[in-house]
Amino acid sequence: MPRSTPSPATVPALAVSQGEPASPTRRAALRGAGAVLAGVALPPALLAMGGDSRAEDSPALRYAHSEKALRLAMMLARSTSLPVAWLRKQIAHAYFQPLVARLIIPGRPEQKDWRLYRSHFVEPTRIAAGLRFLRDNRPWLDEGQRRFGLPPEIVLGILGVETIYGRSMGDIPVLDSLCTLSLDFPAAAPRDRSAYFASQLGDYFIWCNGGGIDPTRTRGSYAGAIGMPQFMPGSILRWGTRFDGQGPVDLIHSAPDAIASVGNFLAGHGWIPHMPAAFALQVPRNLDPRVLQRLLEPDIVPSFSAAQLRAAGLSLLPQALSYPGKLAVVQLPNAGGEPDYVLGTDNFYAITRYNHSAFYALAVLQLGQRIVLESQQS
Repeated sequence: MPRSTPSPATVPALAVSQGEPASPTRRAALRGAGAVLAGVALPPALLAMGGDSRAEDSPALRYAHSEKALRLAMMLARSTSLPVAWLRKQIAHAYFQPLVARLIIPGRPEQKDWRLYRSHFVEPTRIAAGLRFLRDNRPWLDEGQRRFGLPPEIVLGILGVETIYGRSMGDIPVLDSLCTLSLDFPAAAPRDRSAYFASQLGDYFIWCNGGGIDPTRTRGSYAGAIGMPQFMPGSILRWGTRFDGQGPVDLIHSAPDAIASVGNFLAGHGWIPHMPAAFALQVPRNLDPRVLQRLLEPDIVPSFSAAQLRAAGLSLLPQALSYPGKLAVVQLPNAGGEPDYVLGTDNFYAITRYNHSAFYALAVLQLGQRIVLESQQS
């Protein structure tokens, strides 16, 4: 999430969908963290351990002397192999964040409006910031394309949509966010995701411990996403990379690291070099609704050949007709108006692995393309 207090209408839920799930072993260790914690026995010495206090904050909000926090430290020690005393010391610094608990609950479903959504991301502020980022980092963007096969416009689109190139990376302590969502995931949420966030907390501690990072100092989104590309800790461990391969990955201050990590993430999720991501599509008004419904059922998953789509009654652009892979017919509702459509390729689907949304993927594509086009015209 780019901001600590986003408007649901303007900011997509980016960070949580992008994070990597826990391994089966860690899921078994962390499943139902809130419920299982009560069954973990605590040594008396560990119960006596406390943490530093911040006088300006209410002690009631601190996890320093919480028994469930102590049990979480023990669980994480088993799943991460980090010392339980060190984990306990870090968790003792965490504070329950009511704002985080509120924001993680989905808002009321709103009528989907692609054109309104697009207007929040393909807009002058992001385009101007993207042009500056492109000028400042062109060699690294070109290196990302050479190494990962990812065109500069895709990286520009993702970093622009996520954080306006690092301008808005979130201002909530990641330790607080992840502890809150591990230990006090709101009961009002549709499903309990405390085990997922406990896994991410463990990954966060691994990342901090390996890079000599103070866990109390990093800030991010309310869901615990970090840096320019808003990676969850698990994604930093798995996909975070540097062009020179040396030293810890820095997604907060280093544009080259952010570029390399986005490239590595998408390459690892099926990005195919030198292939398009989407084609424009006009759906005939007289197309049989039953046929259209069948074409829309796979949603963003490429499922039809160009020949199958043409046989179903769609008129395809020449570039789409010559595309060798499968295509997805993607509908983009417009709040009661006529929907827009695109044909999504395997690369479109790869972008949705970053955020499971066709709106998101198309905003990334169009923002990046707009920036590159304006750079060529200037």
